[in-house]
Amino acid sequence: MSTYTKSESRAWARENLIGAVNCTIPSFTADLRNINEAGIRHDIALAKEHGFVGSLAIGEVSITPDEYIEFIRISKDEAGDNFFICHHACFNTLDENIEMAQRAQAAGADFILLTYPPNFYPETEGEVFDYTTAFADATDLAIIMFPMTIWNFSRLHPSDIPTDLTRRIIDAADNIAVIKAEGGYPNIMNAVECHRLFGDEVVISVPIEGDLIPLSQLVPIQLSATSDHEYFGPMIPRIMKLIRDGDYEKATELYWKLHPARVAKNALFATVHGGSVLNRMGWKYQGWLQGYNGGPLRMPTMRLQDKQMHGYRAALLAAGFDIPDEPLKDFFIGRHPA
Repeated sequence: MSTYTKSESRAWARENLIGAVNCTIPSFTADLRNINEAGIRHDIALAKEHGFVGSLAIGEVSITPDEYIEFIRISKDEAGDNFFICHHACFNTLDENIEMAQRAQAAGADFILLTYPPNFYPETEGEVFDYTTAFADATDLAIIMFPMTIWNFSRLHPSDIPTDLTRRIIDAADNIAVIKAEGGYPNIMNAVECHRLFGDEVVISVPIEGDLIPLSQLVPIQLSATSDHEYFGPMIPRIMKLIRDGDYEKATELYWKLHPARVAKNALFATVHGGSVLNRMGWKYQGWLQGYNGGPLRMPTMRLQDKQMHGYRAALLAAGFDIPDEPLKDFFIGRHPA
């Protein structure tokens, strides 16, 4: 259960969500009939070791509602009190998302990333307002609001969720505690605009590390949530701490050290992802390169090709990471097979 009341959501986020939040993709048994508790616990424990403040429990995979709630429970049990588990509100309908948010809170989730279903096709900004506030009304947990191109809202406004609509939502729902500012991606305008207009009220998160590191040397950015930061191992939490400590020179040095991997990762994006769906197998592989569990995912899932996997590894090597030369087949087995 959460340690704060609904009306305390923004204060809780301001006080506690300081650092980077990575992503944990559920692990499954070798026969794909059950979730793999050992693999899940390994990933949460390693995220804590790497310095993350929390982890998003990814739901955009083939997993039943009951299994997902068990995934939350295991993750929070491993996480303990000072590592925060984010529920992924990514299910089929508003009603199902409300039900799952309430179940996730009971299972230990600390806060929520709100997304919008693929079949949700609003024709007005008012429909986005109604969906968002109906969801917020139905949960007591702090919510990350997430303007982003993949919802197909850019036909309503180029920034996906414009700031006048954001203003209405923030005023109507006091548990909107964070804005994950990716509207109109790729650009930094949404982050700048949200910081200028809402930064005194809610936490502004910049999840793209290539934007985060330079921007946070100019404006205070306490949170980078949620993203596949596990691809860089402990580096993003380390860099964020350097910036909080005022060591911009070292942070900038590490920015440039990561740059070969950043460029290569971005170049692979179009071939790995598609259809406005993130390739969670690709993200799971990125984590595996840094010691996370890896392991099989159920159908339907997007695939990875050898050239893509070799590309991700070569990019980390170019950035100076010590990545073991493990057989690619081992990724599909996982570090804790069950």
